[in-house]
Amino acid sequence: MTINLAFPRFLTVGAGAMNETAAALAKLGLRRPLIVTDKFLAGNGVAADLEKLLIDADYSVVTFSDTVPDPTTGSLTAGVNAVREHRADCVIGLGGGSPMDTAKALAVLASTDEPMRHYKAPNSYAGTALPIIAVPTTAGSGSEATQFTVITDEETDEKMLCPGLSFLPSAAIIDYRLTVSMPARLTADTGVDALTHAIEAYVSRKANPISDSLALGAVRTIGQYLRRAYFDGGDAEAREAMMLAATQAGIAFSNSSVCLVHGMSRPIGAHFHVAHGLSNAMLLPAVTEFSVPAAEDRYAACARAYGAAGDADSDATAARKLVAEIHRLCVDVEVPTPAGYGIDSTAWEGLIPLMAEQAIASGSPANNPVVPTSAQIEQLYTSIYRR
Repeated sequence: MTINLAFPRFLTVGAGAMNETAAALAKLGLRRPLIVTDKFLAGNGVAADLEKLLIDADYSVVTFSDTVPDPTTGSLTAGVNAVREHRADCVIGLGGGSPMDTAKALAVLASTDEPMRHYKAPNSYAGTALPIIAVPTTAGSGSEATQFTVITDEETDEKMLCPGLSFLPSAAIIDYRLTVSMPARLTADTGVDALTHAIEAYVSRKANPISDSLALGAVRTIGQYLRRAYFDGGDAEAREAMMLAATQAGIAFSNSSVCLVHGMSRPIGAHFHVAHGLSNAMLLPAVTEFSVPAAEDRYAACARAYGAAGDADSDATAARKLVAEIHRLCVDVEVPTPAGYGIDSTAWEGLIPLMAEQAIASGSPANNPVVPTSAQIEQLYTSIYRR
């Protein structure tokens, strides 16, 4: 069997890694970066700190901070203009998944003439694009190491998965200190997001030995440290461990795939403006329980890596323990149901058929151990509303 793998050219990892951003640009022969970030990071000084580091190193740099949560096709226009006006030779995605998704989209759109929907799955783009440097400030999306971006089409409300090597960062700067100020809610949502990435990468029909080792490593670390990071945001050891696990999980699913959780999660985010990590967390317990029968051994391996089961447990027992532990985790870190989040029941029920259709169209459910029918997806959407 031939396996095609893709990784960033290099990663710089550890406390203070952001200080090495200028060196990363030098390795890549780049001089005119555009920092792509959000208003929060522009306001709390993180973006300014990075900009100063680069200016002091004699780089010509401009910051674009008008990204939005869960970026849309319309939100990209100003960023494309900023890239072209600055004559940027690269983009630096600074932030959580949304600024990094925006940076990836800008890297392609500023170099081509096609609309964003041209790049959605099942297309895979490996053409002209600016180099991307990713500086994550959350421990969850793994976007710093993936060949995907997710952008919502404003005309259809479809959250488009856009894959291809052109969306893969050339370099990633992994500095866990940037996550220490994350509030508990964001810590939980991004942490369960990373767990979802790791589990789905491992149980995917596209899993391979390389993605397996990274995925199980991430599951093991998250099992040890997510609750610690949630209950004590100043726990540096837990923060560093979660940052590394998120990157491991990102590399794993980028070289395997995500599955049904992500396929169902994207429509929730698009229609109800739920953050991606949170919508994944809403779905993970129920989708795991649904999927276990087709890959009991794989879910059992995740249970043992996580610490939810031991070697003496049968695969069936271990898989059941994983489902139970995911339910407990979501309770412990206070993941709301869609109803608890405030989503109107009539709106939810009315959109279930469309969300199921969009989930299947994304392609992700086809990678799931149990490939679901549209009716089964609709039933899952119904079951999680108040669970």
